Amino acid sequence: MNAKMNMETLASQGRPVSRTMAESVAMRIQDLRKKAIQDSFQDFCHSGHRLEFVAKVRGVEYIDDAKASNVNSTWFALENMTRPVVWIAGGKAQGVDFASLRALVRKKVKHIVCIGADNSPVLEAFSDLVPGIVQTTDMPAAVQSAYLLAEEGNVVLLSPACPSFDLFESYQDKGMQFKRAVCEL
Repeated sequence: MNAKMNMETLASQGRPVSRTMAESVAMRIQDLRKKAIQDSFQDFCHSGHRLEFVAKVRGVEYIDDAKASNVNSTWFALENMTRPVVWIAGGKAQGVDFASLRALVRKKVKHIVCIGADNSPVLEAFSDLVPGIVQTTDMPAAVQSAYLLAEEGNVVLLSPACPSFDLFESYQDKGMQFKRAVCEL
């Protein structure tokens, strides 16, 4: 009955009912799309191990970006850093092309802490850009090294740029080990 009255009202106003119904459907779809987009961004921003603040120790922020297991994800993380970075990177980097990160590393990274069984690809890619590169083979050593290198106002960023199945079961395992090591500082 309500729909019939609305159509009669629209018709009496000289508006075509079919056009008005189409406009209503389009507006409803648009609202649903906006809601879906907003929800997906909220999920993205709050997903674990993706640019996740862990702690602030001695004026240094520790950020877990363990999910960044490729160069593009790490590029995004480095691009969004506004303070000097001590970057924890590495893993199974054979065949990984780090070229797109070079300008950002030159601009934003003051030290690199390599973590992996073979750190040579990271060393080859960045040793001419960063004066301080430290090699480690486990997460506690990587976090301890970053702690010693970082100064107040810096960010320690775990953003590996490559898979790390040489030392970790998954990016979640890597992120949890990072968080645990930071909490033990």
